[in-house]
Amino acid sequence: MDPIGTFGASPYAVRDLQLFRDADDPAVTAALAPCTVLRVAAGQRVEDGLRARLYIVLSGTLEVAPDAHSGNEDTGVTHVLPGESVGEQAVLDDAVNLAAMTALEDCELLVIEPELVWQLIDRSNVLARNLLRLLSFRVRAANAQLRRRQKLGEFYRQLSLNDGLTGLYNRAWLNEMLPKLAARAGQDGSPLSVIMIDLDHFKRFNDTHGHIAGDAALSAAANIIRESLRPSDFAVRYGGEELMAVLPDTQTGLAEMVAQRLAERLRTAIVFPDMRLPLPHITGSFGVASLPLGGTEHELVAAADAALYRAKQAGRDRVSI
Repeated sequence: MDPIGTFGASPYAVRDLQLFRDADDPAVTAALAPCTVLRVAAGQRVEDGLRARLYIVLSGTLEVAPDAHSGNEDTGVTHVLPGESVGEQAVLDDAVNLAAMTALEDCELLVIEPELVWQLIDRSNVLARNLLRLLSFRVRAANAQLRRRQKLGEFYRQLSLNDGLTGLYNRAWLNEMLPKLAARAGQDGSPLSVIMIDLDHFKRFNDTHGHIAGDAALSAAANIIRESLRPSDFAVRYGGEELMAVLPDTQTGLAEMVAQRLAERLRTAIVFPDMRLPLPHITGSFGVASLPLGGTEHELVAAADAALYRAKQAGRDRVSI
């Protein structure tokens, strides 16, 4: 990185610089004339001695990566092209410029010291207007990028709350949402019921037809549960071959009717119709429970699990409350 002269002795004109576009004041041209022009070889880092300076790219391309300690590393790498500038924020904040600046190709840079920047701002309304326009554009771009990252973060958060095989909500979702649903039901005095579902003899199904067929059966059962519930209900893969339906605003009697409907639809579900084997169906055992007055989500799940145990003990493929 070597000084090769001054701006006044270079072939570049003030009109080539975006910050000084439309600044026809000869005094601005005279003030910039003694400013240093640096040559930076491709791959070389711009070292500024940890000082706030304004750099304007006259030729070549400069890569700017925010410092990891600045808290802005997520804004990503930017490329500064001829006529564009970097370092304005550091000058305005009177702060050290910690951005990592590297020449992607041989570059020539105009260096303007902060004192002169402020003098030019005082002298030229055009410069102040261009600077405000530039900073406004960068704020809008940063906000747009932040919104995209928030949407992406929410997308991945939703992925983390869904079971990959069945598409149902998973145990992490249940651990987060069931306490909230129980608390709301307690506050409003509204009913909340759950149905615990265990696919009958699922290990035998896997051993007979294979794990790929077992996954197909589990997915088929999940689809039945999801498609049979109201939009306000929730279908969850509790773990393994255990599923759950969470039914807000639902009394025990209605929840039992829902469970009976689910059991009937499971009995007639076709898992895979193209195998040269007796057509397998799937059945389930169902335990129904409702949130007791003043009870917790743990008591609700425990009651549903106990009801499920009774259904299995009574012969499976049935509903117990």
